[in-house]
Amino acid sequence: MRVLAVDFGERRIGIAVSDESGEVVLPVGTVARRSDAQAAREVAEAARGREVGRIVVGHPLGAGGTEGQMARRARNFAKRLSEQSGLPVVLHDEGLTSHAADWNLADAGVRAGRRDAFRDAEAAAVLLRDFLADEHARRPGG
Repeated sequence: MRVLAVDFGERRIGIAVSDESGEVVLPVGTVARRSDAQAAREVAEAARGREVGRIVVGHPLGAGGTEGQMARRARNFAKRLSEQSGLPVVLHDEGLTSHAADWNLADAGVRAGRRDAFRDAEAAAVLLRDFLADEHARRPGG
C-alpha cells in the first residue's frame, strides 16, 4: 500500500509518497498553506491522485514527548485531513526531519541558496522513511 507523508508547516506543507512496497520514497512537492481547510483539501487531493492507503503526519514532539503548540497544530491538521480524505491518518514523531533534509540536500549537491525550494518535501520524505522503517521493525521477523 502506498503511504503519503506530510511535513506540516505554517507556510508550506511538504509531501512525499512511497511505492506499493514501501521501499521507495519520493519527495513530491509542497502545498502552500493559506488555511488548514485549504491545505487539507489539497493534500487529500494529492493522496487520492496517488492512490495512497494512508497518510502520516509529522508530529513535532518536544523533549520527553511533550506536545507543544506546533504538535497540537499538527494533530488538529491530521484530524481535518482524515475527515477530508476519508483515509486513516497517523501521527509520527518527526524529530529533526528538517535538519536531516538539509543534510540530504547538501549531500546531493543542492546549493545552500536553493535548498529552501526542496526542504519541506525532503523533510516529508525523511519522515516517511523513518515511519516505514519503524513499521517494518515492529513486524514479526522485521
